[in-house]
Amino acid sequence: MDGLNGSLRRCNSVGLTMTNNDLNFLNFEKITFFLYSEELIVFLHGTLKSIKDVPYLVKKFNSPSSLCTSSDWAAFLKVIGVIDVTRVKEKGYATIVKEGFCDELDELRQIYEDIFAGTSGRGSNMMQVSSLELARLPHLHGEKLVPCIVYIQQIGYLLCLYEEKLDESTLKNLEDVEFAFSDGDNEPRRFFYRTSKTRELDDILGDIYHKILDMERVIIRDLISHILLFSTHLLKAVTFAAELDCYLSLALVSQQNNYVRPVLTTESILHIQNGRHLLQEMTVDTFIPNDTKILDNGRINIITGPNYSGKSIYIKQVALIVFLSHIGSFVPADAAVVGLTDSRLNGNNCRQATARSLCLLDEFGKGTLAEDGIGLLGGTVKYFAESEDTPKVLVCTHLTEIFRESVLPKSEKIMFYTMSVLRPEESSLPVEDIVFLYRLVPGQAHLSYGMHCAMLAGTFAVNFETMLFLVCVVPTPTINYSCREHGIPEDVIKRAALILDATTNNNHVERLSNENLTTQDQQYKDALEKLLAFEPRNGNLQLFLQDIFHVT
Repeated sequence: MDGLNGSLRRCNSVGLTMTNNDLNFLNFEKITFFLYSEELIVFLHGTLKSIKDVPYLVKKFNSPSSLCTSSDWAAFLKVIGVIDVTRVKEKGYATIVKEGFCDELDELRQIYEDIFAGTSGRGSNMMQVSSLELARLPHLHGEKLVPCIVYIQQIGYLLCLYEEKLDESTLKNLEDVEFAFSDGDNEPRRFFYRTSKTRELDDILGDIYHKILDMERVIIRDLISHILLFSTHLLKAVTFAAELDCYLSLALVSQQNNYVRPVLTTESILHIQNGRHLLQEMTVDTFIPNDTKILDNGRINIITGPNYSGKSIYIKQVALIVFLSHIGSFVPADAAVVGLTDSRLNGNNCRQATARSLCLLDEFGKGTLAEDGIGLLGGTVKYFAESEDTPKVLVCTHLTEIFRESVLPKSEKIMFYTMSVLRPEESSLPVEDIVFLYRLVPGQAHLSYGMHCAMLAGTFAVNFETMLFLVCVVPTPTINYSCREHGIPEDVIKRAALILDATTNNNHVERLSNENLTTQDQQYKDALEKLLAFEPRNGNLQLFLQDIFHVT
């Protein structure tokens, strides 16, 4: 703890106060400081590891119903000289107050340990007392197991005999021996008696174990009371340590992943060079960075392209870079100029946007009919374009119908981008040859590459009706979404590719023919003929249904 305080004084000596978060400029200075102090980062990280969840422990200490364990006290081991968390294991019973803290407690514990030394519960002193008692009562010796005096918590000292209970005549001859209880059907059976010696031990020593526990409870409760008096200061110190840990972590991540210090400006602009997604780049071998430039014009960026091409990753990385800049962190990019942003909004609360807002619309309008989704997206873009204080807007969609006339307004505020795709010039080549480059470029995507996305989505079994629906009913742009959400069998993908090629070239779509379909068609044809031949007035409806559905 002294080492930690010394390091923090060194930080404060260069102006690293941890309380000013107005525009987070000072946070950049703190991270920069740690980036040039690798030894200090290692030292502080090692020190902070010993700090536990102190707020939770203070709350637990203050709760009358909570029981504090040795592990709870271990969090205060370096600052409290009252508790010895290793004592329980060493002594074999529940005692955690450090030796030397209370003389009376130490004396009681010494007596208890002398009497009941070792894990068997039979100390040398207790064995001596048992020998004296048995010498006085020689006829109580068993054949196999020797009787002994034992101590049972909350009951006291008792003479324990094994195997057989003393009969009434023997007890009458032993005036000072009184039967107490037996332990049931355990083997060997034990019978407990009170004698003059056990009563003497009760009078002299009493329930010494619980005396020890009661005394330790008083000491610990008094200790907790003193801790709670300083809980406010303690929590402030822990909060400071947590904040310091955050700065150290931000500095360490920035160092390991080549983050740069962003420039915060009061202008409502956003300029990022080679920005990266801080999580996605950790999961792939090669991450393709992208630029972002939003100035006074072109504040609405509409990004089109198929699924799996990187649209969502791109707009999320922009939002993360803006967020990290505003908490005073370095960012994953080569350079970044970030205008102060009042909020980062999604499609649910865009009306609250101002010129300083950053709005993200990821597949906005998805989940409705294709025509409705296009209309909703077009109306939202028009609302932003006609606004006096247009926010910075990033829209990504695979709905290529948005480029129809009258869907989007003509405005200098709207810029079009797409995720570049490397594809063969000849459309007859297989869709496996398409390669997503994950690079943001100016332009528009006019193809959804639904077949390629279906192959990327993987496969799993779906029923036959679902296959027909996806191939013959679902519009081509929407196949893209269905593939991603559900996965499509390979046969369906091939069939869809044939239908798409035929409709594009105005060719006739050959009917799908196989044994299952032929059999099913014949069943439907037979059922229809029987239905047309059925006479409702004279016919037996029950027999007719049994014949149609083959039920008995």
